[in-house]
Amino acid sequence: MFLRGAGQQISLILRIGNVKGKGIARDGAQRGRWPAGFGERGSPRRPITKQVSPSSPIVVLDSGLGGLTVVRAIREALPHDDVLYFGDTARLPYGSKSAETVTTFVRQIISYLRPYEPKHVVIGCNTATAMSLNAIRNDFPDLSITGVIEPGARAAAEAAGTKEYPLIGIIATEGTIRSKAYEIAIHKRRARARLLTRPTPLLVPLIEEGRSLDDPVTKMAIRQYLLPMYQRGMDVLVLGCTHYPILKPLIQRMVGAKVAVVDSAEACAEDVARRLRAVGLLRGDRGEPGDLRCFVTDNTPRFSALAARFLGMEVGEATWVNVDELYRAGEVASRL
Repeated sequence: MFLRGAGQQISLILRIGNVKGKGIARDGAQRGRWPAGFGERGSPRRPITKQVSPSSPIVVLDSGLGGLTVVRAIREALPHDDVLYFGDTARLPYGSKSAETVTTFVRQIISYLRPYEPKHVVIGCNTATAMSLNAIRNDFPDLSITGVIEPGARAAAEAAGTKEYPLIGIIATEGTIRSKAYEIAIHKRRARARLLTRPTPLLVPLIEEGRSLDDPVTKMAIRQYLLPMYQRGMDVLVLGCTHYPILKPLIQRMVGAKVAVVDSAEACAEDVARRLRAVGLLRGDRGEPGDLRCFVTDNTPRFSALAARFLGMEVGEATWVNVDELYRAGEVASRL
C-alpha cells in the first residue's frame, strides 16, 4: 500500500460513458516440427499455402520482449500448442512511432512468418494493436488475427463487478494512451465507467534493464505513477502494456487487494483459447508440451538472457532476422 504522497502533478482523463518449461525446445527447429523447406534462419523456400490445422503454430509478435508475457500465458492455457514469437528488437520502441510506421512493421513481420501457416496471429503489443489491428486484418483477410486490447478491456469491465460507475485506471505507453483504444473498448461494455488514463514511459526501460521488484528506482517510478490514481479511489487497474505483468506483484502490493489488477496478457491467452476451441483448432494432449521458437531483429544474446525473466525458463538462442528480410517479405506480400 502507498504510505505517503509523491508530490507529483498528473493529468488524468475522467469520462463516463509460474510457466513450466518441460519439453520446450531451446530451438524449435531442432525438434523437426517446423514446416519443411525453411533454412536455419527461417527463410521460405517454397510457395505460401493456406493449410491450417490444429498442429499449425500460434504466432505472437511484439516490438521487443513484452509479448513474451502473452507467450507465457498462452503456454499455460494451451500447453500442447507450438508458438512462434517475433520480437522486433532492432526497431523498438513502437510507442513513440506513427501509426503508419507501426502498421508497416507489423505487416512485414506477418508477411515474413506467413509461410509457417499459423492458425492464429496475436499482435502481442498494446501499441501495435491500437495503431494497426484494423489495417492488418484488412491486409490479411485469410488469417485469424487478434490483439491484446479487446480482451483486456473485457476483463476490466468484468472486474468492475456490479458498480454502476466504476473507476477504471489504465497505464500504458504514450502511443496506446494517445490512441484512446482502451477507452473506446471499455465504454462499449461499460458505458458509465469513469476512466483514469496515465502514460508510464519509464516502466518499459526499467523492465528491459532487468531491474528487480525490490529495486528502489522501480518502486519510486510505480509509486509516482500510481499514487494519484489510487488516491482517486480506482476500482480496477489495467496493465495496458504487455511488459507490465512483470511488475504485477509489486503493483498489486502497492494498490492493495481492493483494486483489481487486470493483466492483459492473461486475458489475451484466454481469448485465443476460446477462439481456437470455437473453430476446432485446439491441439489436443499429445503427451508432450508444444515447442517455442523465437525470432528477433537485433541482439539475440541479450534477448535470451532477458527472455528467461519473462517466461520463467531458459529459452536458448533466438533466430536472428535481418531487417532487410522483413522489407523484402513486405514487398513480396504487397504484390500477391
